[in-house]
Amino acid sequence: MTDITTGATAAAPTTPTAVGAIPPHALRRVIETALEEDAPWGDVTSEAFVPADATATATLAAREPGVLSGGAVFAAVMAAVDPGIVVTLERADGATFAAGDTLAIVSGAARSVLRAERVALNLVQRMSGIATVTARYVAAVADTRARIVDTRKTTPGLRALERHAVRCGGGHNHRTSLSDAVLAKDNHLAVLAARGVPIEEAIRAARERLGHTVHLEVEVDRIDQIEPVVGAGVDTIMLDNFTPDMLRAGVALVGGRALVEASGGVTLESVATIAATGVDIVSVGALTHSARALDLGLDVVVEPDVATAPRDR
Repeated sequence: MTDITTGATAAAPTTPTAVGAIPPHALRRVIETALEEDAPWGDVTSEAFVPADATATATLAAREPGVLSGGAVFAAVMAAVDPGIVVTLERADGATFAAGDTLAIVSGAARSVLRAERVALNLVQRMSGIATVTARYVAAVADTRARIVDTRKTTPGLRALERHAVRCGGGHNHRTSLSDAVLAKDNHLAVLAARGVPIEEAIRAARERLGHTVHLEVEVDRIDQIEPVVGAGVDTIMLDNFTPDMLRAGVALVGGRALVEASGGVTLESVATIAATGVDIVSVGALTHSARALDLGLDVVVEPDVATAPRDR
């Protein structure tokens, strides 16, 4: 398999391995589930039409420009179907490409390549679409201090792959799961309010229960909530659906006592204005929940058969 950081090429291994920070077990689970879904009893079309001894060479081709993510995932799918397939990646994850560029070359048993084709394409197209849109957001805030981060609004079962794709586009990851960090949002606070528990009291009690390594973040949707939250000792305060003027005021009120995250309704058209208010983080659910799969294709290379090619007469 290709090392996604160096672009070095080798034959794909027999089992998927870690791709960047994608946990091996997560990658293996995704691939196994997807292949079982796509060909539970084999590929009846290829088995009916394609000779068992046929081989094929194919290119992973870009139909439009973008940022690559999932090249080694693509190779791992091929390896899971047939360890004899060789995938040569022509671009590393995070690299930009133009329409018409060859991103990878695949060679091996034709039936195996055809069986792996759709699953491999689905994953690399999805991941590259996320990386491409992330890169656009990152470029839009390049002149500010703000980091672009993802959210938990990911495709169920694909979070590890989609978060890797965000990193390939130059973005950063928020908490991976509910188990990673404390993030008290509006519904958590609504439960507390219904019980008459002041927000600052709840924050201090949570801090007492948490280990010193656990990050504590609280979401607010009004200016008057900022001081009680920051004063209680949070690490990050999330300003949800604040206008740019409100964000600037909020940043001033926090005064460097916590990280400030802007969230809610962020678009490519609004992200630069939001970032310019001085916030540290801009979280964007659209990186994963609305990213369009990039148009990539796997094209089998057809070479004339010298035995059957027309002869000059």
